[in-house]
Amino acid sequence: MPIFDPTTFSEGSDLQSVDVEIREYDLIVLTQSCDLENKKVRFVALSPIYSLEEFEEINPKFAKKGQWENVRRGRVEGLYLLASPTEPDNNRKSLVVDFGEIHSLPYDYIEKYAINLGPRWRLNSPFLEHFSQAFARFFMRVGLPSAIEPFK
Repeated sequence: MPIFDPTTFSEGSDLQSVDVEIREYDLIVLTQSCDLENKKVRFVALSPIYSLEEFEEINPKFAKKGQWENVRRGRVEGLYLLASPTEPDNNRKSLVVDFGEIHSLPYDYIEKYAINLGPRWRLNSPFLEHFSQAFARFFMRVGLPSAIEPFK
């Protein structure tokens, strides 16, 4: 799906006329399906989905041994692993969702794009709820100005 990203601009530049780059992403919908079905949202939240190889290209530290196991166990904030829809037993074919990168596009745009796209992969229960819970945990984090001192 095409996403419109403003290109970088220097301080003091005119924000009224910013160049936009169009990038193509594979995305997963984050907005709850009940809100989509009932048209309760004007904008749909989406996050990119990457193959492990694509993500490692962008983030080389994930090519190190043990990194994906930490993601699989939920120990890396903002990342979520999905089993491959075509080869679920091959963990190297897993897909990674980056909750740290969220795009918002108009509902009508998404609806028309989806209709033209045709059949798409979908998460079924209980995987859908597990995914939604992981996204919620990422967003509900609260940073405190100070913490309770460790027990000694």
